[in-house]
Amino acid sequence: MAETDKTLRPEKRDSGFSKYIGKSPKELDFKNILYTKGNWRATITLNRPEVYNCLNLETLHELQAAFQDAAWDDEVAVLIITGAGNKAFCTGADMKEWKEEFLETPNDFYKWMGVFMETFERLRNLGKPTIARLNGMVVGGGNELQMSCDLAVAADDIHIGHAGTSRGSVAAAGATQWLPLIIGDRRAREVLLLNEKIPIKKAFEWGLVNQVVSRRKLDKAVDVMAEKLVNKLPECTRYTKQQLNFWRDFSWTMTIGHLRDWLTVHSSAMEIQEGIKAFNEKREIDYKALRRKMSNTDKNKST
Repeated sequence: MAETDKTLRPEKRDSGFSKYIGKSPKELDFKNILYTKGNWRATITLNRPEVYNCLNLETLHELQAAFQDAAWDDEVAVLIITGAGNKAFCTGADMKEWKEEFLETPNDFYKWMGVFMETFERLRNLGKPTIARLNGMVVGGGNELQMSCDLAVAADDIHIGHAGTSRGSVAAAGATQWLPLIIGDRRAREVLLLNEKIPIKKAFEWGLVNQVVSRRKLDKAVDVMAEKLVNKLPECTRYTKQQLNFWRDFSWTMTIGHLRDWLTVHSSAMEIQEGIKAFNEKREIDYKALRRKMSNTDKNKST
Protein backbone atom coordinates (compact mmCIF):
# COMPACT_ATOMS: atom_id res chain seq x y z
CA MET A 1 0.00 0.00 0.00
CA ALA A 2 1.36 3.44 -0.92
CA GLU A 3 2.35 5.78 1.91
CA THR A 4 0.02 8.44 0.54
CA ASP A 5 -2.91 6.07 1.03
CA LYS A 6 -1.99 5.54 4.69
CA THR A 7 -1.97 9.26 5.43
CA LEU A 8 -5.38 9.79 3.88
CA ARG A 9 -7.19 6.95 5.68
CA PRO A 10 -8.12 7.26 9.35
CA GLU A 11 -7.26 4.24 11.49
CA LYS A 12 -10.73 3.56 12.88
CA ARG A 13 -10.37 -0.20 13.13
CA ASP A 14 -8.16 -0.07 16.25
CA SER A 15 -9.36 3.16 17.79
CA GLY A 16 -12.78 2.04 18.98
CA PHE A 17 -14.21 5.13 17.31
CA SER A 18 -17.04 3.38 15.47
CA LYS A 19 -18.62 -0.04 15.27
CA TYR A 20 -19.82 0.72 11.73
CA ILE A 21 -16.71 -0.58 10.02
CA GLY A 22 -15.77 -3.51 7.83
CA LYS A 23 -14.48 -6.82 9.08
CA SER A 24 -11.70 -9.09 7.96
CA PRO A 25 -12.98 -11.46 5.23
CA LYS A 26 -11.59 -14.38 7.26
CA GLU A 27 -13.73 -13.32 10.20
CA LEU A 28 -16.86 -13.61 8.07
CA ASP A 29 -16.06 -17.28 7.26
CA PHE A 30 -18.19 -17.64 4.13
CA LYS A 31 -18.82 -21.06 2.57
CA ASN A 32 -20.61 -20.31 -0.71
CA ILE A 33 -18.87 -17.11 -1.74
CA LEU A 34 -15.29 -15.89 -1.80
CA TYR A 35 -14.79 -12.40 -0.38
CA THR A 36 -11.63 -10.35 -0.67
CA LYS A 37 -10.75 -6.74 0.02
CA GLY A 38 -7.80 -4.56 -0.89
CA ASN A 39 -6.72 -1.50 -2.88
CA TRP A 40 -10.10 0.21 -2.27
CA ARG A 41 -11.94 -2.73 -3.84
CA ALA A 42 -14.08 -5.54 -2.46
CA THR A 43 -14.66 -8.58 -4.65
CA ILE A 44 -17.40 -11.18 -4.20
CA THR A 45 -17.09 -14.42 -6.14
CA LEU A 46 -20.08 -16.73 -6.24
CA ASN A 47 -18.35 -20.01 -5.47
CA ARG A 48 -20.72 -22.75 -6.56
CA PRO A 49 -19.35 -23.56 -10.03
CA GLU A 50 -20.64 -27.14 -9.91
CA VAL A 51 -24.20 -25.73 -10.07
CA TYR A 52 -23.35 -22.76 -12.31
CA ASN A 53 -23.16 -20.39 -9.35
CA CYS A 54 -26.89 -20.45 -8.70
CA LEU A 55 -28.36 -18.87 -5.59
CA ASN A 56 -29.63 -20.95 -2.68
CA LEU A 57 -30.73 -19.63 0.71
CA GLU A 58 -27.28 -19.90 2.31
CA THR A 59 -25.66 -18.03 -0.58
CA LEU A 60 -28.22 -15.23 -0.33
CA HIS A 61 -27.51 -14.86 3.39
CA GLU A 62 -23.78 -14.70 2.73
CA LEU A 63 -24.27 -12.10 -0.02
CA GLN A 64 -26.29 -9.95 2.38
CA ALA A 65 -23.50 -10.08 4.95
CA ALA A 66 -20.84 -9.26 2.35
CA PHE A 67 -22.89 -6.36 0.97
CA GLN A 68 -23.28 -4.91 4.45
CA ASP A 69 -19.58 -5.28 5.14
CA ALA A 70 -18.61 -3.58 1.88
CA ALA A 71 -21.09 -0.78 2.55
CA TRP A 72 -19.72 -0.18 6.07
CA ASP A 73 -16.04 -0.42 5.19
CA ASP A 74 -14.72 3.05 4.39
CA GLU A 75 -11.67 1.44 2.83
CA VAL A 76 -13.92 -0.06 0.12
CA ALA A 77 -14.81 2.33 -2.69
CA VAL A 78 -16.00 -0.18 -5.31
CA LEU A 79 -17.65 -3.60 -5.13
CA ILE A 80 -17.02 -6.18 -7.87
CA ILE A 81 -19.21 -9.28 -8.26
CA THR A 82 -18.25 -12.29 -10.37
CA GLY A 83 -18.61 -16.06 -10.54
CA ALA A 84 -16.15 -18.90 -9.98
CA GLY A 85 -14.89 -20.74 -13.06
CA ASN A 86 -15.43 -19.89 -16.71
CA LYS A 87 -18.84 -21.42 -17.38
CA ALA A 88 -21.23 -19.20 -15.41
CA PHE A 89 -21.46 -15.82 -13.77
CA CYS A 90 -24.76 -16.77 -12.15
CA THR A 91 -27.83 -18.71 -13.27
CA GLY A 92 -30.31 -17.37 -10.72
CA ALA A 93 -32.30 -19.36 -8.21
CA ASP A 94 -31.24 -22.89 -7.26
CA MET A 95 -33.94 -24.94 -8.99
CA LYS A 96 -33.01 -28.10 -7.08
CA GLU A 97 -33.74 -26.24 -3.85
CA TRP A 98 -36.97 -24.95 -5.39
CA LYS A 99 -38.11 -28.47 -6.35
CA GLU A 100 -37.20 -30.06 -3.02
CA GLU A 101 -38.38 -27.34 -0.66
CA PHE A 102 -41.10 -25.22 -2.28
CA LEU A 103 -43.32 -27.23 -4.62
CA GLU A 104 -45.01 -28.93 -1.66
CA THR A 105 -44.62 -26.09 0.85
CA PRO A 106 -45.24 -22.82 -1.00
CA ASN A 107 -45.32 -20.77 2.21
CA ASP A 108 -41.62 -21.53 2.58
CA PHE A 109 -41.06 -20.06 -0.89
CA TYR A 110 -42.70 -16.84 0.34
CA LYS A 111 -40.07 -16.67 3.08
CA TRP A 112 -37.23 -17.48 0.66
CA MET A 113 -38.41 -14.83 -1.77
CA GLY A 114 -38.29 -12.27 1.03
CA VAL A 115 -34.59 -13.03 1.51
CA PHE A 116 -34.01 -12.83 -2.26
CA MET A 117 -35.68 -9.42 -2.40
CA GLU A 118 -33.71 -8.09 0.57
CA THR A 119 -30.44 -9.28 -0.97
CA PHE A 120 -31.01 -7.47 -4.25
CA GLU A 121 -32.22 -4.35 -2.47
CA ARG A 122 -29.11 -4.30 -0.30
CA LEU A 123 -26.91 -4.51 -3.41
CA ARG A 124 -28.79 -1.76 -5.22
CA ASN A 125 -28.65 0.50 -2.17
CA LEU A 126 -25.04 -0.20 -1.24
CA GLY A 127 -24.14 3.48 -1.51
CA LYS A 128 -21.04 2.62 -3.55
CA PRO A 129 -20.57 1.83 -7.24
CA THR A 130 -20.74 -1.83 -8.22
CA ILE A 131 -19.31 -3.70 -11.21
CA ALA A 132 -20.49 -7.06 -12.53
CA ARG A 133 -17.55 -9.04 -13.92
CA LEU A 134 -19.31 -11.40 -16.31
CA ASN A 135 -17.06 -14.43 -16.65
CA GLY A 136 -19.63 -16.93 -17.97
CA MET A 137 -23.26 -17.35 -18.93
CA VAL A 138 -25.70 -14.96 -17.30
CA VAL A 139 -29.14 -16.54 -16.95
CA GLY A 140 -32.39 -15.65 -15.19
CA GLY A 141 -31.76 -14.21 -11.75
CA GLY A 142 -28.10 -13.98 -12.76
CA ASN A 143 -29.06 -11.31 -15.27
CA GLU A 144 -31.15 -9.60 -12.60
CA LEU A 145 -28.09 -9.70 -10.34
CA GLN A 146 -25.85 -8.09 -12.95
CA MET A 147 -28.52 -5.47 -13.72
CA SER A 148 -28.58 -4.66 -10.00
CA CYS A 149 -24.97 -3.56 -10.42
CA ASP A 150 -24.15 -0.13 -11.82
CA LEU A 151 -21.78 -1.29 -14.55
CA ALA A 152 -20.91 -4.56 -16.28
CA VAL A 153 -17.83 -5.84 -18.11
CA ALA A 154 -18.15 -9.15 -19.97
CA ALA A 155 -15.94 -11.75 -21.59
CA ASP A 156 -16.62 -11.96 -25.32
CA ASP A 157 -17.59 -15.65 -25.41
CA ILE A 158 -20.63 -15.66 -23.10
CA HIS A 159 -24.36 -15.18 -23.49
CA ILE A 160 -27.24 -13.70 -21.51
CA GLY A 161 -30.73 -15.13 -21.32
CA HIS A 162 -33.91 -15.85 -19.42
CA ALA A 163 -35.92 -19.05 -19.18
CA GLY A 164 -38.90 -18.18 -16.99
CA THR A 165 -41.71 -18.79 -19.49
CA SER A 166 -40.00 -22.01 -20.56
CA ARG A 167 -39.23 -23.40 -17.12
CA GLY A 168 -41.98 -22.39 -14.73
CA SER A 169 -41.19 -18.95 -13.37
CA VAL A 170 -41.69 -15.25 -14.06
CA ALA A 171 -38.60 -13.08 -14.46
CA ALA A 172 -40.00 -10.23 -12.39
CA ALA A 173 -37.24 -9.88 -9.78
CA GLY A 174 -35.67 -7.16 -11.89
CA ALA A 175 -36.01 -8.33 -15.50
CA THR A 176 -39.57 -7.25 -16.29
CA GLN A 177 -38.91 -4.02 -14.42
CA TRP A 178 -35.45 -3.03 -15.69
CA LEU A 179 -34.94 -4.60 -19.10
CA PRO A 180 -37.40 -2.18 -20.76
CA LEU A 181 -35.49 0.70 -19.15
CA ILE A 182 -32.10 -0.58 -20.30
CA ILE A 183 -32.68 -2.14 -23.72
CA GLY A 184 -36.18 -0.94 -24.66
CA ASP A 185 -39.64 -2.47 -24.51
CA ARG A 186 -39.56 -4.55 -27.71
CA ARG A 187 -36.19 -6.07 -26.99
CA ALA A 188 -37.21 -6.81 -23.41
CA ARG A 189 -40.25 -8.68 -24.71
CA GLU A 190 -38.03 -10.61 -27.10
CA VAL A 191 -35.72 -11.68 -24.28
CA LEU A 192 -38.43 -12.59 -21.77
CA LEU A 193 -41.05 -14.14 -24.05
CA LEU A 194 -38.83 -16.08 -26.45
CA ASN A 195 -36.18 -17.16 -23.93
CA GLU A 196 -33.46 -17.29 -26.58
CA LYS A 197 -29.76 -16.88 -25.86
CA ILE A 198 -28.51 -13.35 -26.45
CA PRO A 199 -24.87 -13.36 -27.60
CA ILE A 200 -22.89 -10.92 -25.49
CA LYS A 201 -21.93 -8.76 -28.45
CA LYS A 202 -25.62 -8.23 -29.22
CA ALA A 203 -26.24 -7.52 -25.52
CA PHE A 204 -23.51 -4.88 -25.73
CA GLU A 205 -25.10 -3.33 -28.82
CA TRP A 206 -28.40 -3.20 -26.95
CA GLY A 207 -26.80 -1.47 -23.96
CA LEU A 208 -27.15 -4.34 -21.50
CA VAL A 209 -23.44 -4.32 -20.65
CA ASN A 210 -20.82 -1.55 -20.76
CA GLN A 211 -17.81 -3.37 -22.19
CA VAL A 212 -17.03 -6.65 -23.93
CA VAL A 213 -13.41 -7.79 -23.98
CA SER A 214 -11.50 -10.98 -24.66
CA ARG A 215 -11.37 -13.30 -21.69
CA ARG A 216 -7.66 -12.71 -21.15
CA LYS A 217 -8.31 -8.96 -20.84
CA LEU A 218 -11.32 -9.25 -18.52
CA ASP A 219 -9.51 -8.71 -15.23
CA LYS A 220 -7.58 -5.75 -16.61
CA ALA A 221 -10.72 -4.10 -17.97
CA VAL A 222 -12.54 -4.50 -14.66
CA ASP A 223 -9.55 -3.15 -12.74
CA VAL A 224 -9.28 -0.08 -14.99
CA MET A 225 -12.97 0.66 -14.55
CA ALA A 226 -12.73 0.17 -10.77
CA GLU A 227 -9.75 2.52 -10.56
CA LYS A 228 -11.71 5.22 -12.40
CA LEU A 229 -14.48 4.86 -9.82
CA VAL A 230 -12.04 4.97 -6.91
CA ASN A 231 -10.80 8.30 -8.21
CA LYS A 232 -14.16 10.03 -7.79
CA LEU A 233 -15.68 11.88 -4.84
CA PRO A 234 -17.49 9.33 -2.61
CA GLU A 235 -20.51 11.36 -1.45
CA CYS A 236 -21.14 12.86 -4.88
CA THR A 237 -20.91 9.35 -6.33
CA ARG A 238 -23.29 7.95 -3.73
CA TYR A 239 -25.96 10.56 -4.35
CA THR A 240 -25.58 10.36 -8.12
CA LYS A 241 -26.24 6.64 -7.81
CA GLN A 242 -29.26 7.29 -5.59
CA GLN A 243 -30.75 9.63 -8.18
CA LEU A 244 -29.99 7.23 -11.03
CA ASN A 245 -31.83 4.48 -9.14
CA PHE A 246 -35.16 6.33 -9.20
CA TRP A 247 -36.88 4.49 -12.06
CA ARG A 248 -35.45 1.14 -11.03
CA ASP A 249 -36.58 1.64 -7.45
CA PHE A 250 -40.01 2.83 -8.57
CA SER A 251 -40.69 -0.09 -10.90
CA TRP A 252 -39.30 -2.57 -8.35
CA THR A 253 -41.35 -1.38 -5.39
CA MET A 254 -44.54 -1.27 -7.45
CA THR A 255 -44.24 -4.89 -8.61
CA ILE A 256 -41.95 -7.08 -6.51
CA GLY A 257 -44.52 -7.79 -3.79
CA HIS A 258 -46.97 -8.97 -6.45
CA LEU A 259 -44.36 -11.37 -7.83
CA ARG A 260 -43.65 -12.77 -4.39
CA ASP A 261 -47.32 -13.55 -3.82
CA TRP A 262 -48.01 -14.79 -7.35
CA LEU A 263 -45.16 -17.29 -7.35
CA THR A 264 -46.09 -18.44 -3.85
CA VAL A 265 -49.75 -19.02 -4.72
CA HIS A 266 -48.90 -20.64 -8.06
CA SER A 267 -46.24 -23.03 -6.77
CA SER A 268 -48.79 -25.81 -6.93
CA ALA A 269 -50.03 -24.87 -10.43
CA MET A 270 -49.68 -27.55 -13.08
CA GLU A 271 -47.36 -25.61 -15.36
CA ILE A 272 -45.08 -24.45 -12.54
CA GLN A 273 -44.78 -28.01 -11.21
CA GLU A 274 -44.08 -29.40 -14.67
CA GLY A 275 -41.55 -26.69 -15.50
CA ILE A 276 -39.52 -27.12 -12.32
CA LYS A 277 -39.62 -30.92 -12.43
CA ALA A 278 -38.65 -31.04 -16.10
CA PHE A 279 -35.68 -28.76 -15.45
CA ASN A 280 -34.41 -30.92 -12.60
CA GLU A 281 -35.00 -34.12 -14.56
CA LYS A 282 -33.17 -32.63 -17.57
CA ARG A 283 -36.00 -33.34 -19.97
CA GLU A 284 -38.01 -31.31 -22.45
CA ILE A 285 -41.56 -30.14 -21.82
CA ASP A 286 -44.33 -31.09 -24.23
CA TYR A 287 -45.88 -27.63 -24.22
CA LYS A 288 -48.77 -28.49 -26.52
CA ALA A 289 -49.70 -31.54 -24.45
CA LEU A 290 -49.59 -29.37 -21.33
CA ARG A 291 -51.82 -26.79 -23.00
CA ARG A 292 -54.32 -29.50 -23.93
CA LYS A 293 -54.24 -30.87 -20.38
CA MET A 294 -54.97 -27.40 -18.98
CA SER A 295 -57.57 -26.61 -21.62
CA ASN A 296 -61.27 -26.20 -20.82
CA THR A 297 -62.01 -27.52 -24.30
CA ASP A 298 -60.24 -30.79 -23.53
CA LYS A 299 -62.11 -31.11 -20.26
CA ASN A 300 -65.46 -30.53 -21.98
CA LYS A 301 -64.74 -33.33 -24.48
CA SER A 302 -64.18 -35.83 -21.70
CA THR A 303 -67.57 -35.15 -20.04
